[in-house]
Amino acid sequence: MNTITMNLQADKLIQEALCEDISSEDVTTNSVMKEAVMGEVELLCKEDGIVAGLEVFERVFHLLDENVKVEFFCKDGEKVKNGQLMAKVVGDIRVLLSGERVALNYLQRMSGIATYTNSVVILLEGTKTKLLDTRKTTPNMRIFEKYAVRVGGGYNHRYNLSDGVLLKDNHIGAAGSVTKAIQMAKDYAPFVRKIEVEVENLDMVKEAVEAGADIIMLDNMTPEQMKEAINIIDGRAETECSGNVTKENISRVTSVGVDYISSGALTHSAPILDISLKNLHAIS
Repeated sequence: MNTITMNLQADKLIQEALCEDISSEDVTTNSVMKEAVMGEVELLCKEDGIVAGLEVFERVFHLLDENVKVEFFCKDGEKVKNGQLMAKVVGDIRVLLSGERVALNYLQRMSGIATYTNSVVILLEGTKTKLLDTRKTTPNMRIFEKYAVRVGGGYNHRYNLSDGVLLKDNHIGAAGSVTKAIQMAKDYAPFVRKIEVEVENLDMVKEAVEAGADIIMLDNMTPEQMKEAINIIDGRAETECSGNVTKENISRVTSVGVDYISSGALTHSAPILDISLKNLHAIS
């Protein structure tokens, strides 16, 4: 996550998270720490995984106090092990205590997504298929969660509704047919935008191809139906498979030959990676 992205988008969201956690004061910390005392705390990994979100973790503390220093011993995208020392954080103990939970929430969540994504990417090795995320993200966490997918080796689908045309079942219902929906999109959307359409059966596949869809999403089809759909499409559009795809069931579609597999589970079902701040102590 680069500095421009952090300043323009992430900072506001991090500040909102901090305000959610500290609405007026950190009464617990203020009751035990009457004045500034310099301290150090260790960032420890408590299970194996892929780390993501270290810059966000650091930024939480810097928004509270720019004088906090973080020394990292790993980088985003690296494998971390149970018991590994990931970083040391030095600063005003009051800041370390007040920022701890928000900083860890981001790091645990993002690392969990990167870890889960990577475990699915491994299952696609040796195929041409790329793994995509979806818009099934936690509200106000999308920028962080989609970044974590990339760190884990996956790819981002469209970022939001302004980012591309994806005609789903209800859009098709509103337009009246697959053909009408695609034509309306061609008439309205800028010509540089690809048009993707979600289809649920082979008749819709044929209609989408004839209407000139750029990408055809095969939704909740059996592997046999998908293979037949790919034969019908015959290279005239890119293909995407979707519909409750998880780590546990992705093996049923890995040999089908679609260009992309999209999985909402990458962001909505990934468990956190257990990471803690431990051994806080005063330093001179």
